[in-house]
Amino acid sequence: MRMLVVNAFADRPFTGNPAGVCLLQDAADPDWMQRVAAEMKHSETAFVRPVDEPGADYELRWFTPVTEVALCGHATLGSAHALYETGTVAPDRPIRFRTLKSGVLTVTREDGGSLSMDFPACPAEPAEVPGGLAAALGTEVLRAGRNVQNDLLAEVADEAAVRAAAPDIAALGRIDARGVIVTAAAGPGRDYDFVSRFFAPRVLPGDAEDPVTGSAHTALAPYWAGRLGRDTLTGYQASARGGRVGTALRGDRVALSGTARTVLDGAFTT
Repeated sequence: MRMLVVNAFADRPFTGNPAGVCLLQDAADPDWMQRVAAEMKHSETAFVRPVDEPGADYELRWFTPVTEVALCGHATLGSAHALYETGTVAPDRPIRFRTLKSGVLTVTREDGGSLSMDFPACPAEPAEVPGGLAAALGTEVLRAGRNVQNDLLAEVADEAAVRAAAPDIAALGRIDARGVIVTAAAGPGRDYDFVSRFFAPRVLPGDAEDPVTGSAHTALAPYWAGRLGRDTLTGYQASARGGRVGTALRGDRVALSGTARTVLDGAFTT
């Protein structure tokens, strides 16, 4: 089985978010896929196999090192990049991924090599700031929201507060949320509109920070479109690796766009 490591939302190697991409020919056992993801140790490893059915070209599943997840943006971008770059799919053809819980996700290649993903928007409804959240983040939370993925969106004072956040991961893990999106409007003179970071102690090992999170932008896109009054925006996820995500709100859908780079291409032998 061909296995690639792709840096998603990256314009050069060793930036953005790395994802494992396993190109399968046939269905694989979920327990095996989980073991592969644990071996790869990336925040997500994607498993792609061709399907012959109306409305879809490939099945796509995503696994963290510890569990299967319902939606992953960067590993979807990485999977499409792998299919285009290996010549499996012609560059002028869209790719329709059938997923277990997120419907059919379509990816198209744009002029210049950027990939655009059509995802369901997942807006965060206004919510009370949970007790202990500000202390866990080490900064005041101005506004909070929660979406159906159980991601908690926390707007803080400014970009500097987002970048300086050094959460107490154990305390953050006690907050009732799949993950916590920390966000603020971009600082003066930036060429992006908003900034974010994403922490998910319940599903990610180590420091629990995901470098660049496509699924978080399905909440960030409608949130900042409402706050800034524009449907087309650029976000920057300010992790140590960093990465840009283009967002375009289209009703109850959002187009997420970015570029990717392959850093490893080999064969999985087990």
